[in-house]
Amino acid sequence: MSDAGDADVPEPPTPPAEGRGSVHVLGTAHVSKASVDEVHETIDRENPDVVAVELDENRYRQMQGGAPDDIEAKDLLSGNTVFQFLAYWMLSYVQSRLGERFDIEPGADMRAAIEAAERNGSGVALVDRDIQITIQRFWRGLSFTEKLKMVGGLALGVTDPRTIGLTFGAVGGILLGLVFAAFLAPLFGLGELLMLGLSGTAAVPYVGAVAVGALGGALLGLLVLPSIESASKSTGGFLSGLSLRILAGVGLGIAACLALVATETFVGPFSAATFAGAGTYAIRGTVGVLAGLGVGVAVGAVVGLFLDANSGDVEEIDEVDLEEMTDGDVVGAMMEEFRQFSPRGANALIDERDAYIAEHLHELREQGYDVLAVVGAGHKAGIERHLANPSEIPPRESLTGVASGRRFSPLKIVGYLLMFGFVAFFFLLVMAGVQNAFLLQLFAAWFLFNGIFAFTLARLAGARWTSAGVGGAVAWLTSINPLLAPGWFAGYVELKHRPVNVRDIQTLNEIIGDTERPIDEALTEMFDVPLFRLIMIVALTNVGSMIASFLFPVVVLPWLAPEIGGVGALIGELFNGARNTLELLRGLLT
Repeated sequence: MSDAGDADVPEPPTPPAEGRGSVHVLGTAHVSKASVDEVHETIDRENPDVVAVELDENRYRQMQGGAPDDIEAKDLLSGNTVFQFLAYWMLSYVQSRLGERFDIEPGADMRAAIEAAERNGSGVALVDRDIQITIQRFWRGLSFTEKLKMVGGLALGVTDPRTIGLTFGAVGGILLGLVFAAFLAPLFGLGELLMLGLSGTAAVPYVGAVAVGALGGALLGLLVLPSIESASKSTGGFLSGLSLRILAGVGLGIAACLALVATETFVGPFSAATFAGAGTYAIRGTVGVLAGLGVGVAVGAVVGLFLDANSGDVEEIDEVDLEEMTDGDVVGAMMEEFRQFSPRGANALIDERDAYIAEHLHELREQGYDVLAVVGAGHKAGIERHLANPSEIPPRESLTGVASGRRFSPLKIVGYLLMFGFVAFFFLLVMAGVQNAFLLQLFAAWFLFNGIFAFTLARLAGARWTSAGVGGAVAWLTSINPLLAPGWFAGYVELKHRPVNVRDIQTLNEIIGDTERPIDEALTEMFDVPLFRLIMIVALTNVGSMIASFLFPVVVLPWLAPEIGGVGALIGELFNGARNTLELLRGLLT
């Protein structure tokens, strides 16, 4: 994050001449009117030298109406920044809904503390850690399972559990049904069953022509056809310029391919075998999609009903006495529950910040100030424990900076396995003496297949030509390197033209908080928010590359294998390469 902002950060007053000061910690609830009143009363009564608040400089500037911070491109490439912002957005949304529920702005207790300090002539000290460091260390600290649980739990606070169940069930069912039926069913002897008796008939090439024409035409429309800016006005908003280009491309592609099949005029790669093969994949894939959709919706409905029956909601919080949220026993129980959910996450969000804030307060106390610290009730006990034993507070350097991620994660392991498999595949073919022309074809296919998927999904997310092009150009390399992702590069270029800032989170909260707004209208407006569009561009570019990487062995390799005698011959060459490698090693060692 940049240091932009035009609100002055307060400086503590001149330290007292001598003597040690004191610290009084006041625990508050961030969405409680009673806490706001208590903050005013306590500061007026005690009139401290300094009022310490649970804020950092950026949050203070935003609270005081300063300019929002822009997200710099280098931050996007520093790691999982997009996912961290996603987590930050979801946490912010839940807090925003709590504030609406209790008719009070989140953070009103901190604003009250600053106003009371200014009214009484007290200094103000910002004693919390930078929120970006906290979110970064929190996200890095979560295990893969904890991240899924947190995102799922927060999603339940954003929308209805039944909607989540149906949505994920439908999407998951479609994807699994398509992959299984189109590519894996023959391995289980189900290929003919899913062809519905059409195998070998004249209808298969025509089905293939429709499938090839639709896919190729959509890509053609996306890449080549000119934009029709007046489409939205002409269709009353039903079609945008982009959707009309894609539809036009699909229509042209299908018509052209059907004409080739009908006249048996086959050109280059558009051969009779290509259309027949595509028809087979299309028929099996369609059956798989429909079956997967049905099964997915059924499973999703059951899961949604289960979640609906067993999950709470923000509206149910009004059943809890809000004043209990500052009671030590209640807060302790809530902190312990969170600690059981994620010990490493609780360490970043609670324990480290307790130590960081306590270290600041101890420093002010040693300078002779009488300090009143206004902090969330969940931090009170930890801060007081550190203040009672200041020599045991961890060094500030250990509480700041970029936390190192875990050495291995499931996704990284999959990435390393993919990289090893890619390198081993080419190495064994080279050791088997496969012709260079075939190796070049393989590499070109890998480059194009990854690039087209990454580029297309980036464009569908709204990326500029240059951004999508960069993401597609590097996808072949990043898909075999678990430390890189094409979405980072696409996002880097996109940020040069589309500045985003943390105030976008508030805009997103307002959009999804409007439950009366139709879902399609809400999605359209969310895509107009730069931060959301950036997140979608980065995510879909990465998803496109991942899909291409997993489909390459089952789609492209069988298509290229006939060049050296078929899939069986290709596997035989891999064994030959392994045998030659062992003989070479044996010769070197003896």
